[in-house]
Amino acid sequence: MSRIEGVLQTLKGQGRKALIPFITAGDPHPDQTVSLMHSMVDAGVDIIELGVPFSDPMADGPVIQLACERALKHGTSLRRVLAMVSEFRETNNTTPVVLMGYLNPIEAMGYDAFADAAVQAGVDGILTVDLPPEEAGDVAPLFSRRGLDPIFLLAPTTTDERIRAIADHSSGYVYYVSFNGVTGAAKINVDDVAAKVAHIHELTALPVGVGFGIRDAKTAAAVGQVSDGVIVGSVLVDTIARNQADIEELKRALTDLLTPMREALDRIKP
Repeated sequence: MSRIEGVLQTLKGQGRKALIPFITAGDPHPDQTVSLMHSMVDAGVDIIELGVPFSDPMADGPVIQLACERALKHGTSLRRVLAMVSEFRETNNTTPVVLMGYLNPIEAMGYDAFADAAVQAGVDGILTVDLPPEEAGDVAPLFSRRGLDPIFLLAPTTTDERIRAIADHSSGYVYYVSFNGVTGAAKINVDDVAAKVAHIHELTALPVGVGFGIRDAKTAAAVGQVSDGVIVGSVLVDTIARNQADIEELKRALTDLLTPMREALDRIKP
């Protein structure tokens, strides 16, 4: 059982929902990412999605695009992101870490070399935004054989056939994008999310995490009511952008966002 599966099973047994934050590695500076990861764990998060900065983040809105630019400006490469995970693992061997990004840096490094390095660093899951299930037949098993959970995106328009195909290639959890568009682009419709997540649960036993549009404790609780976990990204990345001059103030700001979300999720009745 992977770290991701273990955490999600434990939470399910406790009747609790997963809180999964996303930040871009290297933003605002590579030397600060590990400290931010530990601060988020202290605030009660369960799994960390760590974005690998890319020069053409086509699925992301302006907030995360700018985060990628800040990280790349300081030389944040894929290998440097793996080094951050290794450093995080020196004092935390329990919180799962998912690398989220685009296929190009992995292809450039080589799939086998990347997978081996990711395992050695302590990575638990890989989410590549631009890897469709039709092209995952070789890549996903390569990750799975090394104990890395391949995680894929589902959209409101994803057909049943594709949901089943994605589930066949996935482990850990599936990431349901709550609306069509780029990150940070719209307001979430919880009724629509509830209906879609319920239908996804009919087609796969995998936990469903919901991302896009979760900005505060209220929206986190509403989405947590109808899913297995909430994924919080753009609001955290925007907070980093607004507080990048002072790392201690930045950590406090992230804690002030995440702690009420954790508390709201824990008030949900099983």
